[in-house]
This record gives sequence, C-alpha cells and structure tokens, in this order.
Amino acid sequence: MGSIMLAAGGTGGHVFPAQALAAELDRRGRAVDIVTDRRGVDFSGRFPGQAVHRITSATPSGRAGFGKVVAVARVALGTIQARCLIRRINPAAVVGFGGYPSLPTMLAAISLSVPRAVHEQNAVLGRVNRLIACRVDAIATSFPATKGLPRTCRQPKLVTGNPVRADVLALVDQPYQAPTPEGRFQLLIFGGSQGARRFSEVIPQALLALAPEQQQRLRVVQQCRAEDLEPVRQIYAKAGIEAETAAFFSDLPARLAAAHLVIARSGAGTVSELAAAGRPSLLVPYAHATDDHQTSNAKVLSSAGGAWLLPEADLTVSELTAHLVKLMRTPELLIEAAQAARGRAQPNAAALLADLVLALAAGGVHGRAAA
Repeated sequence: MGSIMLAAGGTGGHVFPAQALAAELDRRGRAVDIVTDRRGVDFSGRFPGQAVHRITSATPSGRAGFGKVVAVARVALGTIQARCLIRRINPAAVVGFGGYPSLPTMLAAISLSVPRAVHEQNAVLGRVNRLIACRVDAIATSFPATKGLPRTCRQPKLVTGNPVRADVLALVDQPYQAPTPEGRFQLLIFGGSQGARRFSEVIPQALLALAPEQQQRLRVVQQCRAEDLEPVRQIYAKAGIEAETAAFFSDLPARLAAAHLVIARSGAGTVSELAAAGRPSLLVPYAHATDDHQTSNAKVLSSAGGAWLLPEADLTVSELTAHLVKLMRTPELLIEAAQAARGRAQPNAAALLADLVLALAAGGVHGRAAA
C-alpha cells in the first residue's frame, strides 16, 4: 500500500486538521507523508513518526508587480519539487488542506494524475481550494453549507466536519462547569496563532471598566502578540486583576477546558474546537479575512446559540463591557450556549475524512476529475 500524502502549512488552522487525519491514518496502520513549507516546518513536531518534507511556496494574491512575479516563480519551483517527491514516494493519494503552502503539491498531483482530494476547513471555500476544486477527485467540507464551490464542479462532495486535535477531542465528554454567581470567572482570550492586536487594545480596557467586585472574580488568560505582552501585563497588574499573558500557550486545550467564557477570533479551527469542547464564546471575526470567511464561520455557532458574534467594528470598550457584565451575572446564558456549542461538535470528523481518503486511494470514489 502506498502512503497517503498530506499537503498543509502556514497556520495552525490548516495544520491541525492534517495532524488529526495523520493520527487517524496512523491508527489504521497507513503510512503518512507530510508536505509543507517553511512556516509549516514549525509544526513538524506535531507529526510524530511521519516523514515531513519541505518544499518552496509563496502567496501571490495581494501582491503587486515584482512581488507577485517572485511568488508565482516560487510556487512553480515548489511544484517541480513536489513532482519529484511524488515520483519518488509514489503515494496512493494526496490530500490538500488549503492555503498556498498546499498549492504546489496539489498542482503536482494533478499533473501526475495521482488520486487527490481537498479538505476545506472554513464555511467559505478558500482561494487555493477554489482554484483546484474542479481538478480533484473529491471535496471534503467542514460545514453543510459551504460558500464558494464552483457551480461547474461535479466532483463528489462529503461533509466530514473539521478534524480537531486529540487533546481537544478529549474534551467532548467533559461537562461544562458554569461559574457560580460570586465565584471565580475564568476568561480565556486568544486571537489565533498570530494573536490579535485589537484584542490587546480593547479587552484590558473593558475589564478595567468592570465594577471592582467583578474584577476580583476574574482569572484572565490572554494570548498576545509578543510586542503587546508587557503593556497588557502592566495594565492587569496595576488594576489588581489576576492574569496570565503569553505569546503562545502550548497547553491551550487545557486552558479551554477550564474556561467559563472564551473571547476569540473565528478561524475554522477555533470554531471547531469550541464546539468540541462545548465552551461558550464571544467571537470577533477578523475584519480583513479573505472573503470575510471568519464571519461565516462564527455564524455556524452563533446561529445555533452557541456563541455571541461581535463584529470587529463593534468591538469597543463599552460594548464588550456590557457583554461581560451580562454574562458574569447570568451563568444560565453560559450554560445554554455551552450546550448549543457542543451540539455543533463533529467528533468523528477525522474518521470520516480518513474513510474518504482511503476509499480514494483504493479507487472507490467515483467522479474523478480529468487530469
């Protein structure tokens, strides 16, 4: 049996689902090869026992003039590298997880007629997946309603859900413990793998606007950009608010398990992990996300009652303070949201995606695109 090649890189939102699928395939005794770019190599430790290969890639979109030419040239070079890698390894199937780091490998798989599929984490098909959607053999989506699928595509589509890391999946059976009216209130704040400058500017000021008795209840865990760490820490220390700040939390699933409320961006991975953990959240979609996909992601939870959606334009001190006062005073709302969020969980996503990939590798997925 040939190995299964997974193409993923860039941010954790693309890498973590690949990690979950790799673990499931490994559990089934199938060899896995990971292909990534320079940034993705930072995540290579998340693929124990699997071969990790680095190729060249870049992001042409959004660039102009010479920068775009250079980016296209790097994608072309990466495609040549990926063709050589595929010829040497001879994988049974190739799976792309979107983002430009996956593009060279997927273009190589298309040119060599290797069975191939893409997985889309977001509620809006990303640019790379949209570009190659009609040239793959199957499309796996995280949500039943996924925008941006080309109308001309006739490829089989399967809603698998978005695979989450094992340490997050372990929270599926862990009940939500609501805060007591006067007890400690655990607030977890993170802005994705790169942090969020806007969060560092607004959230500490909103917490300062709370009544002293509410501030005393708070236990804050906040992810910040490195340059924001010290200013944010000083604000909390001066106000006497118990807080822990860091640029990255390697134990984020454990922090998620302890949280009474999460304030976060709404990347696909964040939304999926909040659902799996069954934790209530206040979601602030990144205003400049491509095709505003984070708003679409957030609506998956907010429309089900599992989160509150706060557009970035409305993220003000007064607005956020009002939300926090209401939720700290009304734990029943948090309990209802936690239950609704867990109702959107898809704990078997990795197994469903593995079923699809192995069927593809065995020639069992029909409707293969012409190479």
